[in-house]
Amino acid sequence: MTQLPTIELESSPNPSAAVIWLHGLGADGNDFVPIVSELDLQNCPPIRFIFPSAPSMPITWNSGYVMPAWYDISGSDLVSKQDAEGIAKSAAAIGDLIETQFNLGIEYKNIVLAGFSQGCAMALHTGLSFAHPLAGIIALSGYLPLSDSFETSAHPSNQNTPIFMAHGTEDPVVVIKRGEDSKDQLKSLGYDVDWNTYPMQHSVHPKEISDISKFLKKVLAN
Repeated sequence: MTQLPTIELESSPNPSAAVIWLHGLGADGNDFVPIVSELDLQNCPPIRFIFPSAPSMPITWNSGYVMPAWYDISGSDLVSKQDAEGIAKSAAAIGDLIETQFNLGIEYKNIVLAGFSQGCAMALHTGLSFAHPLAGIIALSGYLPLSDSFETSAHPSNQNTPIFMAHGTEDPVVVIKRGEDSKDQLKSLGYDVDWNTYPMQHSVHPKEISDISKFLKKVLAN
């Protein structure tokens, strides 16, 4: 499998933790690079931030227009005719990124998967099916894909992994009900979900950045 192209930043030399941050549909690895300077990382260990770029593909919902995407989308409700094959392919590529960090000396338990929108979907799907316990999952303005088959794809290693979920109350792209349904399903299965909402559309809120900073301090405290 071709390695995903990445942009990497280190908060300090010799990182002992990593955050792999997945962009949304139509964006690329540059999209969330500016957020690193906005995070309060005091009392965190040195962190390597990895921002991969998804391959480009035609998107059915967008009349076949080719754009960077983790998987195809067939309808605006996001849950009709889900692209299971595309999701699996991207999950394998993201899993390879996790393994690369492990091979560079960062323990699985010190790796956080983060994502926005379609990247959020991939962070939840990949993180909760990964075979080693991760530090945490940051799931922003998205949803759990393939929820009907989630219980068969989930791996017990990440049953207790902390999940920070956040959503805009006015989101017109991924309506808040998508996020709430995913949150409710995960909580019903015993997952540790910290659910947060912000007065925004499909974007990132200053208070959300502050809350993400607190989450990173909590899960990377060791």
